[in-house]
Amino acid sequence: MGKKKRNKAQKKFVLIIPVLAFFCILGAVVFFISQRISTEMSDSAISNLSESLDLLSNTIETILKREAEFQKLISQELASSEDPEDLILSYDQNDTMVKISFIRSGETEGISNTGAAFTEEGLDFSTGKTVNGLPMSLSYINSMGTWAYTMKCPVIKDTEEIAALYVEYIYDSFEEALPESFYNDNAMLYLMDTASERLVLKPKGIGERDAGHLNLDDFYHANKILEDNIQADIAESIKNGKDVMFYHDIQNEESLIYMWSVNDGAAYLIGYVPVQAIQQEGDAVNQNILIVVAVMLAAFFGCCILYFLFERQQDKIRKDREAEREIYNSQLKDALQTAQAANNSKTTFLSNMSHDIRTPMNAILGFATLLAKDAEHPEKVREYTKKITASGQHLLGLINDVLDISKIESGKTVLTTSEFSLNDLVSSIDTIIRPAAKAKHQTLDISVREIKHENLIGDETRLNQILLNLLSNAVKYTQEGGNIYLRIIGLKQHSSQYEHIRIEVEDNGYGMTPEYLKTIFDAFTRAENSTTNKVQGTGLGMAITKNIVELMGGTIEVSSEIDVGSLFTVELELRIPDIKTEELQVRDDHPVANIKEDILKGRHFLVAEDNEINAEILSELLDMEEASCEIAENGKLAVERFKDAQPGRFDAILMDVQMPVMNGYEASRTIRALEREDAGTIPIIAMTANAFAEDVKDAMDAGMNVHIAKPIDMNLLKEALSRYLK
Repeated sequence: MGKKKRNKAQKKFVLIIPVLAFFCILGAVVFFISQRISTEMSDSAISNLSESLDLLSNTIETILKREAEFQKLISQELASSEDPEDLILSYDQNDTMVKISFIRSGETEGISNTGAAFTEEGLDFSTGKTVNGLPMSLSYINSMGTWAYTMKCPVIKDTEEIAALYVEYIYDSFEEALPESFYNDNAMLYLMDTASERLVLKPKGIGERDAGHLNLDDFYHANKILEDNIQADIAESIKNGKDVMFYHDIQNEESLIYMWSVNDGAAYLIGYVPVQAIQQEGDAVNQNILIVVAVMLAAFFGCCILYFLFERQQDKIRKDREAEREIYNSQLKDALQTAQAANNSKTTFLSNMSHDIRTPMNAILGFATLLAKDAEHPEKVREYTKKITASGQHLLGLINDVLDISKIESGKTVLTTSEFSLNDLVSSIDTIIRPAAKAKHQTLDISVREIKHENLIGDETRLNQILLNLLSNAVKYTQEGGNIYLRIIGLKQHSSQYEHIRIEVEDNGYGMTPEYLKTIFDAFTRAENSTTNKVQGTGLGMAITKNIVELMGGTIEVSSEIDVGSLFTVELELRIPDIKTEELQVRDDHPVANIKEDILKGRHFLVAEDNEINAEILSELLDMEEASCEIAENGKLAVERFKDAQPGRFDAILMDVQMPVMNGYEASRTIRALEREDAGTIPIIAMTANAFAEDVKDAMDAGMNVHIAKPIDMNLLKEALSRYLK
């Protein structure tokens, strides 16, 4: 036994010797290459400095480009304005754009947003420097005593330049985008205007003296860069817009001087950083390497002594650490994906709203213009009003969809079925889509054939959304002068209770590739080519459309060919109304046909509404029905009016919910608690923009009889009151 132990110990000792020798050699090698690492770290630091300067330069260029893009947007707004001077005066001064000016073509004097007269005199655009195509002036000190520059943008209307837009920017606005320190406050950084060689900006905490009264010569003398050949090389590089970096002694310390081009040499980032500050990272790495080597040797000896005693425990610790590292990495990955998804959601949300809301808004604004033009023609006024109402109802549906978007994304969308007219649906779609097609000189052909029942039961809003998504995409992705077809065809019925229909949306537009057709119904996907890149879209419409179609129990297919066109085919089965569904409509608070038109005539209501415009609209609507009302500006006043009134004075109370002093819920509870006979019986109708299911429940819990969502539908109001008014 003793011999076996000695042999085992000898084997362990023999094993330790080569390992120990290996670590000694490794330590020597590490120490030998530490100097080389220091040099490489210094080179790497210089490379990092160049990358940092590139990043700062790109940051400033990005700000300049954004300013230019925003100025172009202002120019477009001025071109479409009937009175550009008034629009200029409406702009307020901010931290970036301190003055906005406007001069019409052929004139030498214009106006600024300050109200003062403006001329181009004093602005020098001779440098030839531009930002995103806009000329940039020579830097100057503005009226506020700070360094500034002006960009000039043409105002073009119908391909003709009608004026020029001048916007004055200050260099101080770049400061927030620049770092507060550089190389642990060891580096110095200024922004120099190339044409005047003036130092126009010093970020806070970076630099020894403020900019403004300094120029390039001051920089040379302050840092004793007096060699003629160096100054000549710098001047030549600046003239050609090239970056400059060289070593020089500054205050008896070797430093790295840099002059980095911004916007093709329109400006330069200039400054220096001591070499010691650059190399201290390499020195720190060497020290850490030596420490690591020493610790490794010490750890090796310790491990040799304790290895056999704690082997299992060390294995367990390693496994635990690996598990923790995997969990941590997984959490970091999830956090990154969450952040990226949130950023993408914001972008797609804004784009989607621009895509979906502008279409009905175009119809509303267009018919509002025609309404003002044809105000003396009652027939046209009624027709325009009907179309504006249809577009407004669609817009309201979109807003409701946005509020319910979390349900769509989580797959919890619920269909709201009701009876609707297919002809009315098609007419509404035509009202919304035709103006967009007409604007592109496209032909829109709508046909409905072989449909046996005009009235059907289904989710009209979702069906409307399907048609709008398909048709709006057809308009967008079809060239000017193209053809678009909407065909609604009745197919053979599978059941006598359901109408089997096919919806075809066809165009002769750009078409799609076979590869894209495989992913067209995936979220956030769009066809990418030189033509469609110019078309705005979120890539979400087809995914939502497919989701809704399948939720309705239908199918959707697409066929397409590049430069030939596309055909979308949707097949649905919609229920045919019968007696039972009509009874269901009554129970679901939808208007019924036997409501008396004069149900409101001669009635007197108490209206609790804090919004003057809403109160005025409701008062006028009641007046049209030969009814009267008293307005209370908040819930407390409504309670007091009812409490002081004689029993029977008011036929019902129309109660808003969100009001100051006392909201509608509190007011309803207070009225129901009053000690008078009619307090518990008078009808209280909730009329509010809070339209979720939980809002309806809250209204019922507060003692209200009926919940009607704004905007108010008088037919719904009549139907609701008919149940409670004698």
